[in-house]
Amino acid sequence: MRRSHRIAASGTLAIVLSLPLVLPAASAQAAIPAPAVTAPTDIHLALPRPSGPHGVGLSTLDLVDSHRQDPWVPSAGPRQLMVSVFYPARPGPGAPAPYMTTEEAALLLQKQAPGAGIPPGTLSGTRSWAVAGARPATGSFPLVVLSPGFTLPRTTLTGLAEDLASRGYVVALVNHTYEDSGTTFPDGRTLACTICDTLPPDGWVAVNKSRAEDVSFVIDQLTGRHSPWPYHRTIDRNRIGMAGHSVGGSAAASAMAADRRVRAGVDMDGTFDVRPPAAGVGGRPFLLLGTESGHAPGKDTSWDQAWADLGGWKRWLTVAGAVHFNFTDLPVLASQAGIPLPGETIAAERAAAITRAYVGAFFDLQLKGISQPLLDGPSRAYPEVTFQHP
Repeated sequence: MRRSHRIAASGTLAIVLSLPLVLPAASAQAAIPAPAVTAPTDIHLALPRPSGPHGVGLSTLDLVDSHRQDPWVPSAGPRQLMVSVFYPARPGPGAPAPYMTTEEAALLLQKQAPGAGIPPGTLSGTRSWAVAGARPATGSFPLVVLSPGFTLPRTTLTGLAEDLASRGYVVALVNHTYEDSGTTFPDGRTLACTICDTLPPDGWVAVNKSRAEDVSFVIDQLTGRHSPWPYHRTIDRNRIGMAGHSVGGSAAASAMAADRRVRAGVDMDGTFDVRPPAAGVGGRPFLLLGTESGHAPGKDTSWDQAWADLGGWKRWLTVAGAVHFNFTDLPVLASQAGIPLPGETIAAERAAAITRAYVGAFFDLQLKGISQPLLDGPSRAYPEVTFQHP
């Protein structure tokens, strides 16, 4: 059985940049040798333009859960999270917000792609589309929480977050502190990963449990009467969904099992470390969206089990030619740098468009009640996508 996020945990950008993998002791495998590739230093990286009718605004929140000790570094005190909130915005002037801090970029490159030759400023300067502090659009919008893959900073799902916001969603992109290569906080600290190389005793089960608790806390903060987010009244508290990549996708099911407020979930190419309950997720809708090579029926038995357990509306879709990271920003940026992604036979921009189309259609159907023929069966517009019926 292929465990997708264990590959992600062991060197995401190393794969993206065709460098050798260094795998954590918790899931030791043979390293995948590949020649080093040095990127040009004069490149300019950019995320694809959002597809929806709205502008995109961005707020960055520093949230502290005073009722919960940090699970990975108890000496740090209460659990502290950085959350990027993308939202539908009115048209107006303003420069796009930074993609990540230079410190975050340096740690990501140091951890995952040493010697690749990409200056941290090039990665941190990736052109995004959200404008910090933009005026919110008028209306009430569903909330979607996004959870990144293990070792990956939350910013690697920025393209999907911006696209969903442009389509009329408030999107909370959550960092899971000490689980990613590095996150910068407002006081200037950049906290690096403490469990990336050696997982805790309960391993992936503990990671899923912690992420589910993170997500419930973020929902509390964004939807509460005294929310720290100034535009919280634009959120429709009765329409909340979650999507995640890799272990973040597994955590979507864990969060749904623990929190009835999450009405719909998406797993993007993540092995289920915690099997959904026998009753599934209470009949709530769930989308499995993965690679053809790793998540067709029989490739990852946790998906076969989850499919049998899920009792509500469900779809199992696979994308031909995609690899594990095609559900993030990283292949698009690698492609712009002229660096090939091993195993990828689909254009990175095309894979990003497919991800946006199907995740957006799923939430449009489940949270907005808008009919989506795209989810009824194979589409001529996206022949790479197969509807699996095990």
